[in-house]
Amino acid sequence: MRLAVPPALRMPRGLTLIVATFVAAVAMVLGLGVAGASATSATPAPPAEGAQFTVGGIIQAGPGNPIEGAEVLVEGNGIEETGVTGADGRWSVALPGPGEYTATLDPDSLPEGIEPTQPDNLTRQVNASTTSTINLLFPVGEEGAAPVVRDEGALLADRIWTQVVNGIIFGLFLALAAIGISLIFGTTGLNNFAHGEMVTFGAIVFWFLSAAFREMAFPLNVILAGVITLVASGAFGWAQDAGIHKPLRSRGVKLVQAMIVTIGLSLAVRYVFVIIFGTGDQTLNVGFSGAVDIGAARVSWTSVASAIISAVILVLVGLFLTRTRIGKATRAVSDNASLAAASGINVDRIIRIVWVLAGTLTGLSGVLYGLYRGVSWDMGFQILLLLFAAVTLGGLGSAFGALVGALFIGLATEVSAVWLPNDLRYAIALVILILVLLVRPQGFLGRKERIG
Repeated sequence: MRLAVPPALRMPRGLTLIVATFVAAVAMVLGLGVAGASATSATPAPPAEGAQFTVGGIIQAGPGNPIEGAEVLVEGNGIEETGVTGADGRWSVALPGPGEYTATLDPDSLPEGIEPTQPDNLTRQVNASTTSTINLLFPVGEEGAAPVVRDEGALLADRIWTQVVNGIIFGLFLALAAIGISLIFGTTGLNNFAHGEMVTFGAIVFWFLSAAFREMAFPLNVILAGVITLVASGAFGWAQDAGIHKPLRSRGVKLVQAMIVTIGLSLAVRYVFVIIFGTGDQTLNVGFSGAVDIGAARVSWTSVASAIISAVILVLVGLFLTRTRIGKATRAVSDNASLAAASGINVDRIIRIVWVLAGTLTGLSGVLYGLYRGVSWDMGFQILLLLFAAVTLGGLGSAFGALVGALFIGLATEVSAVWLPNDLRYAIALVILILVLLVRPQGFLGRKERIG
């Protein structure tokens, strides 16, 4: 005998789908977390291997005279490591994660006849936050020689160049996620405030997978973890549209109410991450380390590889939007959904594809950003305003504008750190956004529209 359920108590079909999908995703992540925890406890890896934050520099007694064997002690955040300069005078120490550290030059480790030119300034304070590589300078020279006069202009130029390189890398990571926001807004008109959690989702899933697959040979473990993460991220985007936004569109819910739904979803998912992942910061370990010099900037190989991957993916997205039928249909829906539907384009299908593509790109952004600065439960929320600023600067609904805006925001936040405290770096990007919109309200690549 079947019991009839009153219509008022029936769960909407779309809501049932999103609940089932999210429960399955949580179960998967919890299972991976147990496996990852077991792998971690069985074979603990030292923080230095594949660490995303490094501090280092070059010690030389004048141009062309590097000092070999000099020692710099780095302390803080539970570590006490010594970096030793090589034949090129360079040293580096991998940091376990963001935090405050001190770096102290040991004057007794300098070769005979070499001494610090600033003996009262042998300790430097190090603040590792969003920039993955911190460069320090310890001036030394020959004993009895006149103190070397520091060229403040050259030092400032080197630091600005370092921040420019970091800004480009950061901007490329932002661009992957910002294009997702732009595509969703262009095809649906929706500002998705849960987009930051899509960034965090990709980073956390990859973190669990990289721990679970640690026993596998490199780079198979990274490739497999990355592929599964991208599939899961795409499924997360699909579930949001199939379970929430498609039913809302079918019921004629306005964009303001739909936007409020994304705010609630953001809060709910964020605290699910707290339950699963915890509130601490974790470092992604992909199995290789090292750094490369780009002019005066010293950048980890992980960051360089991540930037190259971002650039390649962005080029492929551009080709997809301009050269494929689905890409052209996406642009048509973004320009005029009603006209696109009248011409035979399945608008709902295009929107579903856009959600999957946005989820995949944003999940990849989370992985690469996690490699750059580490993983935390609210990492996506921390950069959400920067993502919206990038999309707005580039022009709402323009994927290519999102790329330009993201690079602009990345450069602005990183270069401003030369003069401003770290806490104000993101604020300066929003100030620039206001100033640009006062001059060009449609953004860099947006179209002018008549109002009224």
